[in-house]
Amino acid sequence: MKDNRYINRELSWLDFNARVLQEAADPNVPLIERFRFMGIFSNNLDEFFKVRYATVKRIAQSEKSGKRALGGVKATELLAAITERVIELQQESAKVLEEIEGQLVRENIHFLRENEVTAVHADFLTNYFLQQVSPALVTVILKEEEQDFSDNQAFLAIKMLLKEKDEAGENKRLYAFIEMPKSVNRFVVLPSNGEKQYIMMLDDLIRYHFHLIFSMFSYEKIEGHMVKITRDAELDIEEDVGKSYVEKIIDSVKDRLVGDPVRLVYDKTIEEETLAVVMRKLGVSSSDSLIPGGRYHHRRDYMKFPSINRKDLLYDAFPPLPLHDLSLEQNILEAVAKKDYMIYTPYQNFAYVIKFLREAALDPQVKTIKITLYRVAELSQVASSLINAAKNGKKVLVQIELQARFDEENNIQVAELLEKAGVQLIFGVPGLKVHTKICVIERSEGKKLKRYGFISTGNFNESTARIYTDYTLFTSHQKVLKDVLKVFNFLEVNYKIKKYKHLIVSPHYTFSALIRLIDNEIENKKAGKNARIRLKLNNITNYKIIDKLYEASRAGVAVDMIVRGICCLVPGVKGMSENIRVISVVDKFLEHPRVYIFENAGDPKMYISSADWMTRNIDNRVEVACPIYDKDLQQELLDTFLISWNDNVKARLVNTKAQNSFVPTQGEAVRSQWATYAYFKEKLTH
Repeated sequence: MKDNRYINRELSWLDFNARVLQEAADPNVPLIERFRFMGIFSNNLDEFFKVRYATVKRIAQSEKSGKRALGGVKATELLAAITERVIELQQESAKVLEEIEGQLVRENIHFLRENEVTAVHADFLTNYFLQQVSPALVTVILKEEEQDFSDNQAFLAIKMLLKEKDEAGENKRLYAFIEMPKSVNRFVVLPSNGEKQYIMMLDDLIRYHFHLIFSMFSYEKIEGHMVKITRDAELDIEEDVGKSYVEKIIDSVKDRLVGDPVRLVYDKTIEEETLAVVMRKLGVSSSDSLIPGGRYHHRRDYMKFPSINRKDLLYDAFPPLPLHDLSLEQNILEAVAKKDYMIYTPYQNFAYVIKFLREAALDPQVKTIKITLYRVAELSQVASSLINAAKNGKKVLVQIELQARFDEENNIQVAELLEKAGVQLIFGVPGLKVHTKICVIERSEGKKLKRYGFISTGNFNESTARIYTDYTLFTSHQKVLKDVLKVFNFLEVNYKIKKYKHLIVSPHYTFSALIRLIDNEIENKKAGKNARIRLKLNNITNYKIIDKLYEASRAGVAVDMIVRGICCLVPGVKGMSENIRVISVVDKFLEHPRVYIFENAGDPKMYISSADWMTRNIDNRVEVACPIYDKDLQQELLDTFLISWNDNVKARLVNTKAQNSFVPTQGEAVRSQWATYAYFKEKLTH
């Protein structure tokens, strides 16, 4: 499946998810966190099948499937390779889960199955079932006619052997689906018994109460097996001119519920007869990806495994730090007027973003606020601040991306709240997603309007800011912010293409700017000057840029890359990429920033960006890379990059013969996320 120059992006993504599974398997990771990594692994896989696998399947089913190739691989061959790798990972994950559960028992944390319940817990469980679970259950008796099961993904498939006989004298069979309720926690924490703590899976709690659920049936035997269906979740936006953009997104999200099946994961102990009934009712054919598994599925719920008052089985807390030279009690706009500041969340406090917006909302001199929103928290303080500003008479303009995958419904709800408050909304550019993370305000100072703003690598989302690492630059650099205003002008009037003096902006300039920056390093190396490229990315898939990096390597330019996820580039190949090294860091926090550092003959050019080096980010999205000009912030950016680069505890080698093996520990152990927190904590003492 692999050639010498590139790695297939889908298979590379599966390699990334294998790194997540490594965290679940790592005995040095706190036990409850390992369980939660199992949830992240499963959630990642769900989204992969909904989008990437579904896309490959569409291509394979098209009339051109015999001719069209994905990175040199036929879609049909790729589907087979993906399925083989997924089954391998699922089998490995089952072993890891079994090991974790064994460790939990040694910690006196016990999972009860329905056949292990004693009198100690019987009354509690029945009361919990009747009060919390039963009202939320949807149980459907299967019939011959068509039935709709599009609004759920996980079911207990029930088979009852009735006492009533058929004409042949055999027990009649009855089948049913119990939809796993989304409103009830998957883990039921039971009362402790001495030092022993007990947890029951919701699945088993339901099994334990089959006699109450099906009390109206006379049966000899009943059994329930877990199944989970994944459907094609790509949004197909209608070209109906009679509908607004918001209506089209709403309809498309609804259509996602009835998308074609792409995967069915099932309990491998289920009877063939029952599995056949399940497949028929869910519209699954033998050509879809069938993944045999264990007793429990829908493991994304494991991300919410309860803490059960066991801090010893959790990561140490990292309370977000303040900036060493700017208190949250100070006026941020006044401080930013004098110099640039940068925060690196979650090590430093996201509250600076909220404080900036709150000040702008109340400041009588602030006239306008413009901001882009991609993913926002459900109870968004960012949105609340913008509503506050609108109520105070500010002109507030918000570009909200309604196609932020799997956040569409939440973004629509936020958009409705903003619109009711008088906020002017922009819903995007036809054919482009707006993925950039920018904000600019205009403040009346004397006879002029002065600009203040912030530019980030991550979403303005206080929830994800606690677990995603991202940089946010606060600046009053008038020329940089003039470019930011040009981006907003493009969003409002997108037939006019702007020119930018400081920002690198997709979709018009990113590719050419990156090629120019890499070429500059090549020329410097040939001229005997200092040349080096340092990159921190989520993904790199664009073959033309990869080829340019290969060219830089052949010219002798050292290329250091930290790539969390997909990497189609093959490092370390003599004559092609021997000067390129790629690592991936997976740890407590999700590594999310995009950082570009070009040596530039000793006068480094540094950027923070919303854009990965993928074709979609370069050609099909509105993205911004912002230069870092302040020398102190440049040093900080380089320092934190080097801390990650020198990680020898949680860094893995990518696309080498020792794929996903940990970087060898030489000398002192460096765990970059812990070291980064210590770096900023140390700054507070100076």
